[in-house]
Amino acid sequence: MQNRILKRLTLSLYVALSTCSVAYADTATTPATSNTAIEQRVDAMLAKLTLEQKVELLGGVDNFSTHAESNIGLPALTMSDGPYGVRAPGPSTAYMAGIGLAASWDPDLAKDVGAAMGRDARARGVNFLLGPGVNMYRAPQNGRNMEYMGEDPLLAGSMAVGLIEGVQSQGVVATVKHFAANNSEYDRRHLDTHIDERTLREIYLPAFEMAVKQGHVGAVMSSYNLVNGDYLAENRTISDDILKKEWGFDGIFMSDWGATHDGLKAFNAGLDLEMPAPDAMKPDLLLANLRNSKLSQAMLDDKVRRILRTAVRFGFLDRPQKDLSLPLYSLQNDQVALKNALEGLVLLKNEHNVLPFDASTMKTIAVIGPNADPAISSAGGSSHIDTFQAQSVLTGITHGVGDKVRVLYSRGLPSPMEVFKKGGFNTPDGKPGLLKETFANDAFQGKPATSTVDAQVDLWKPELWTEHATRRQSIRWSGRFVPKHDGKYLFLTAAASEDTYTLYADGKPVITQPHREGQAPLYATLALHANQPVTIRLDYKPDVDYSRMGLGVVAIDDLISPDAKKIAAMADAAVVAIGFDPSSESEAYDRTFQLPWGQEALIEAIASANAKTVVTVTSGGGYATEGWLDKVPALLQNWYPGQEGGAAIAQVLFGEHSPEGKLPISFERQWADNPTHDWYDASPHPAGTNPSVTYGEGVFLGYRWYTSHSDKPQPLFPFGYGLSYTSFKFSNLTTKTLAPGDVEISFDVTNTGSHEGAEVAQVYVGDPSAKVARPARELKAFRKVRLKPGKTQHVTLQLDHRAFAYYDVGSHDWRVDPGLFKVYVGDASNNTPLEHAVTLAH
Repeated sequence: MQNRILKRLTLSLYVALSTCSVAYADTATTPATSNTAIEQRVDAMLAKLTLEQKVELLGGVDNFSTHAESNIGLPALTMSDGPYGVRAPGPSTAYMAGIGLAASWDPDLAKDVGAAMGRDARARGVNFLLGPGVNMYRAPQNGRNMEYMGEDPLLAGSMAVGLIEGVQSQGVVATVKHFAANNSEYDRRHLDTHIDERTLREIYLPAFEMAVKQGHVGAVMSSYNLVNGDYLAENRTISDDILKKEWGFDGIFMSDWGATHDGLKAFNAGLDLEMPAPDAMKPDLLLANLRNSKLSQAMLDDKVRRILRTAVRFGFLDRPQKDLSLPLYSLQNDQVALKNALEGLVLLKNEHNVLPFDASTMKTIAVIGPNADPAISSAGGSSHIDTFQAQSVLTGITHGVGDKVRVLYSRGLPSPMEVFKKGGFNTPDGKPGLLKETFANDAFQGKPATSTVDAQVDLWKPELWTEHATRRQSIRWSGRFVPKHDGKYLFLTAAASEDTYTLYADGKPVITQPHREGQAPLYATLALHANQPVTIRLDYKPDVDYSRMGLGVVAIDDLISPDAKKIAAMADAAVVAIGFDPSSESEAYDRTFQLPWGQEALIEAIASANAKTVVTVTSGGGYATEGWLDKVPALLQNWYPGQEGGAAIAQVLFGEHSPEGKLPISFERQWADNPTHDWYDASPHPAGTNPSVTYGEGVFLGYRWYTSHSDKPQPLFPFGYGLSYTSFKFSNLTTKTLAPGDVEISFDVTNTGSHEGAEVAQVYVGDPSAKVARPARELKAFRKVRLKPGKTQHVTLQLDHRAFAYYDVGSHDWRVDPGLFKVYVGDASNNTPLEHAVTLAH
C-alpha cells in the first residue's frame, strides 16, 4: 500500500534527521548550572548598575521583551507564548498539546519535542519559551486542560522535566506555569482557590517541584488566581518561602501578563519580573520605598541577580539568540511532531476489532464531521499555533491510502455562520427579520438611539482579547420565530470576549452569557409546534464599539447534511471527526462537558447509516458520551494533535502504527461522577469580593478517588487506560529493600500478541496502615516499553522514601508511617494484575 512506502520513508527520514546532530551542534547550548565563575560575572555586572537601572530591569517592555541595559551588555530578551509550539509572529511548528504529550507516557519523547521547540525558538531569536504548563486536571470543563499534562503530579512532572531539558538544551529558557493551583479558566483573574496545605503539597505543587529540582527550569510564571487569599504574584508563602527558599529555585519568577495587582506586596513576595510591563511594580513606587528603606535593597539585588544569572547561564550575552542556520520550516521538527502525535493518540473503544481498517478490502471510506477539515492542530488562546502546513483528518487519510481507496467527504453539519444566515425571523409587526434597537447606554434605558430591521443576526467574530468599548451601548433584537413543523429546534448564539447577552423565548431566558473574559457559542434545544410563533428577544451588551453577535435557529431534523448520510451509506466504513476547536475550547473561559452543538446528532445519523463508524474526538479532556457511545464500535481520542495529527490518525486507523497512548486522566461517564463535581463551581459571593472555590475533594483527585471508593460510580475509561492492536502480560514481580525507605521492584512485560507495540508499565503504591486518610493507589513509577511479538522485557524501577510518604501538616514535612504497603503493577489504575506487600520499618 502506498502509505506503507510513505511510512518507511518517513521513519527513515526521522532516523536520518535525528542522527544528524553534527549539523546542528553549534545551536545546542545546554545552560551551565550556577557556579563561581557565573556568580562572579553577575557580581561584576550588578556593581555597574545604578539603583534606577536595577529597578528598570524588573518590568517588561514591548509586551514580550525584557529591558535591555547596554552598559553591561545585556540585550533585550524576547519571549514567546507556547507551550507546544513557538507562538512568535509568523507560522511555526505545532506539536501535540500537553495533554496528548502526557498520553504518550514517554519522557524521552518529551525531551525530543522540547529540543525541537528549542530549535524553533532559536530560529526565531526567542530567548524564553513560555511553557510547559503543569497544572492539574481537576474537571473536563477547564478551558486550558489541553495545555496541561493530566491529573497525576508524577506523570505531569516527569513529562515536564523531559520537555524542559529538551528546550533548555538548545539555549532557550523554559518557563514552567501557571504557579500554582490554576485549575479552571472560570473568572481566572479573580478566583480565590481555597486549598489545604496537604492537598497543595501532594497534588498541586509536586510537578512544579520536579521542574525546579530535576529539570532545573530557568523561569517560573505565576498564575492569575489567588490561593488562600493572595494572588500568586503576591503570595509570599508559596512564591518565596516554598519556591525560592525551600526548593532552591535560582531562576526568574515572573508574572503572567497582567497578573500583578499590588506592586509592593509582589516585590516582597518574591516576584522578580512583572510582565508585560511594570504596571504594579512601578519604578517610581519602588524607588521611593527603596530609598526610605521600606523595601529591601538586598531583595532588589537578588531579583536583578536572577535576571542576570539567567542571561549568563544561557549564553545570551555571548552569542546572537537568532540562529539563521536553522530553518524556520524544519523537516526534522515536522517528524518530531508526527512521532509526538503517533504516541499520544489513545484508542478508547474497539468493539469486534473494527480497527485497524484493511485498505486491501475497502473500496470507499467516508470522512465526515466539522473537525475533519481543515486541520485543528491546536486549541484557542495563547497556545494556538499558526502552521506552515497541517494535515487534517481528511488529508491525512487521503494521502495515506493514496489511490487504493476512494475517500468521500462531507462536513455533515452547517457552520455557525450558515446557521446565523438562515434568518427565518419576523419583526413584531410581521416584516422579515428582527427589530434592532440600539441604546446609548449599557442598560437598555430610555428611548433607543437607533431603530432598524436586521434580516439576520450574523455578525459573529470569534475574537478573544479586544479593546474595550469607548462608549457603552446595549442592543436589543426582538421579533418572532415560526416553526414550519413539529419537532426540536436548536437555538444557537455566539458573541465574543467580554460581551454579555440573554436570549428569551416567550419571555423566558433560555441562553445566558455572563460577563467573562472569553466565551464559546452556546445553544438550547426547544420543542416547538408547527406554525405556533415563539416570541424572541435578544438583549446584548457588547464590550467593543461594534456588534459581533450571532443568532440562528435550525430544526434538529435539518441539521445533518443529506450528503453526509448518503456517503456514509455508500462507504465500507465511516470516520466521524468531531469535538472542540479554538472557538469552543480555549484559554480565558471554561468549556461545556457536552460536545458542541449538533455533534451527537451527527454521530447518531452516521452510525445508523454505517455499522463501521469510527469516531475521533478533538478535545483537551473528557466529554459526554452517554447518548452515542454505545452506537459506535470504535472511539479514538486525538486531543489536539499538532500539525501532523491527520497523518498520525491515518496511520493508526489503517494499522501502520499500533495505538500506544494511555489516558493521563480519568474519563467519567457523567459529570456528576467526577469527585470535584460538588466543589468545582465558584461559591456565590458579595459584590466587591472575590469568587472562591474550595478544593473539597482534597487529595482524592481523579483516579485517587475512584480506586478508593469502589462503591461509587467508576470511570468510563480509567486513568492509564488505552487499547492496542496487540496484547501484553505482566509477570514475576519481586521487591527488594535497598536502604531504609528505598525499595527496588522488578517484573517482566511480554508482548503476547501478533503485532509490534508499546505498553506502559504503571506502578502504584497503597498505604493501608497510614495514620491519615490516603488514596488506595497512587502512581509512583512508570516505564514505557516497546516489544516485538513474543518478546519480553525485564523492568527494574526504584521507589524512594517520597514514594511511600504523605505530607504531614503537623511537622510541615513528608512522613512515612511504618507498616505494610502494597505495590501494584499493571496497565491502568484499575487493572494491576501484579501485587506485592512491602513492610517498611520507618
